[in-house]
Amino acid sequence: MVLIAAFIQGSTGMGFALITVPVFSLIEPGLVPVVVLFLMLPLNAYVTARERHAIHWRGARWITLGRFFGTFAGLWIITVASTRSLGLFIGLSTIALALLALAAPTFTPGRTTFSLAGLVTGVTETSTGIGGPPYALAYQNASGPTLRATVALCFLIGEVISIVVLAMGGLISLEMLKATLMLLVPLLLGAWLSRFVHHRLDGPIVRILVLAFAIVSGIAVLIRALGS
Repeated sequence: MVLIAAFIQGSTGMGFALITVPVFSLIEPGLVPVVVLFLMLPLNAYVTARERHAIHWRGARWITLGRFFGTFAGLWIITVASTRSLGLFIGLSTIALALLALAAPTFTPGRTTFSLAGLVTGVTETSTGIGGPPYALAYQNASGPTLRATVALCFLIGEVISIVVLAMGGLISLEMLKATLMLLVPLLLGAWLSRFVHHRLDGPIVRILVLAFAIVSGIAVLIRALGS
């Protein structure tokens, strides 16, 4: 699952957290969000370096500003929520953000849009590991290279911020680091395989499929949380 998610994100610019977080929440909730954040560091570093020529620096700056402030709200959520409540939040936020990205009309993003995308991502990614839909919404009309490179850079910076804040809150354990190391090989393999197809997967079909999967996964997490 990690291999496939890394392949999809490396190819389309999004999808890793949307795929892994709901599945991790069903199998081993303790992996969320720390292991997801750690795994995305090398993945997004690779995509950023691969297509660095296409980075949209103006959008990245405003997103990072919003992301910084949203991170602390996400930390508050993860420290006060129960396992059931966090499961409900993961399921609902996954579905809501995916539907928002699917239904959003065409528009030209400005600094307000970029800042809001960063703010929402800071909240959801720090608390659940999911942060792709707001970025996909902001860059839905950008070229494939611009979307992949800019989103990867924003993820990379934001994940460092989230990990530092979570570490300061004492929410990172040795077991989480061991789980990250165990999953590095499939992650790196999936990222490497994406280099052969990323230039062919810029159309809307892949984006719709990823978001549709996110909705189904979010529903599954909600069902489990409601039954617990």
